[in-house]
Amino acid sequence: MARAGIESIAGFIPRLRLQRSAAVDAMGWANSSLAGMANGCRSLCGHDEDSVTMAVEAGRLCLAAAPSLTPRELHFATTTAPFADRAQSVLTGEAIGLSSDLRCSDHGGYVGAAMVALIEALEKQDPALILAADKRLAKPGSPAELTIGHGGAAVLTGTDNPIATILADHVVSEDFIDHYRASGADTDYMLEDRWVRDAGQMKLVPPAVERLLAKAALAAADIDHVILTGMGDAAARLVAKSSGFDSEQLTPSLSAECGYTGTAHPLLLLADTLESAEPGQTILVVNFAQGVQGLVIETTEAISAWQPVRPVSAQLAAGKVESNYCRFLSFGDQLPVDWGVRAERDNRTAISAFNRHRKTVTGFVGGKCTLCGAIQFPKTNACVAPDCRAFGTLIDEPFADKVGRIRSFTEDYLAISENPPLLYGNVAFDDGGVLLMEFADAGPGELAVGQQVRFVFRIKDKDPKRHFQRYFWKAVPVERSGEA
Repeated sequence: MARAGIESIAGFIPRLRLQRSAAVDAMGWANSSLAGMANGCRSLCGHDEDSVTMAVEAGRLCLAAAPSLTPRELHFATTTAPFADRAQSVLTGEAIGLSSDLRCSDHGGYVGAAMVALIEALEKQDPALILAADKRLAKPGSPAELTIGHGGAAVLTGTDNPIATILADHVVSEDFIDHYRASGADTDYMLEDRWVRDAGQMKLVPPAVERLLAKAALAAADIDHVILTGMGDAAARLVAKSSGFDSEQLTPSLSAECGYTGTAHPLLLLADTLESAEPGQTILVVNFAQGVQGLVIETTEAISAWQPVRPVSAQLAAGKVESNYCRFLSFGDQLPVDWGVRAERDNRTAISAFNRHRKTVTGFVGGKCTLCGAIQFPKTNACVAPDCRAFGTLIDEPFADKVGRIRSFTEDYLAISENPPLLYGNVAFDDGGVLLMEFADAGPGELAVGQQVRFVFRIKDKDPKRHFQRYFWKAVPVERSGEA
């Protein structure tokens, strides 16, 4: 029987990075201990990003590096789901463009959910896509506000041609509370770091690592890369030393570059590690969350031919520093802003209409005429080509992975936007079709006619009365998206 393993993997980090010094300058008056945490940046979602949009982008990157593989299952893990009762796994699967013949499940409740979903998928051996993303909030002026970050990751598992195979897994489940978030609360309650380290991490993790190594029939010296998440850098070094690892084996935590991304973090660090790994290397991944979730994998010869799309290192290098602390709070809905009378309109979503056009809106699927080959968005009953105008000749044409170029754009300071100005304009697709749409990940003066764009799944708008939000696709300048 073929060994189960990882076929492809990807991480996603939003473009924006909050400069920690900006938060310290703004809130240091309330908590003087923040002064020692002012170095580096943490990642943050823009006003139109959340756990769903980050998971979609991570999933697209993961599948783009393994285009011949199709998952049979999709698992989405998050502790910050936008909806308490809606299958976000189904929503992300439709946005990614997967078939509806797909077993979907949502996982949450704690930051170890993604690791458990990955372990279960590897044990079942069915081709599965595991998505993880978190947009966690923290109280202004708290240390957690500086240490956490926003991000996502995706792993495709299977037995076809894995780039890494599983050697062992081990899970310890204990209700040790290092933090928690009550139902209905926006932020976590954090316990004291030293107590968490001494009473939790040092007592639970080293024995779990010992058991994991025994299952894999390996010694600590046999591991090439050690990934420890769910704990700070200082605690990780102590745990590593107690488990027999040296500092050279311990992988960087990315705490200075993006912060701790919750459920996604072990998969994000694994993606970063595999993107530069060589065949025959062993990697240990251990996550501390209500116990311990651990994996040992070994890279195969296939990793030499595997080409990640937009590696984690490239995304980190492409980040844009945000030094406005008030804007950071606004993007997390922690600072109510008066957007004027135009924002007072009732923004009710017609769910029945959305359901009829779900493939168009969520999947970004247009049409292609089978007679003349004209491509258009949206797909209608009639071909829009002047020389054709045929009826009933259009078939589905996916637009999400197309190349587009800016034909015109507007910086509108009068339109309603949570990040003024609202940027929108006409985008022409290289193989045909023109669409009026919004631009994302860009500011005033950063767009130009003829500029190449790609397309991302984002929040379109929100209905605060009914607590619903709509999603659609936006255009992103390519040179500002982490691509070369």
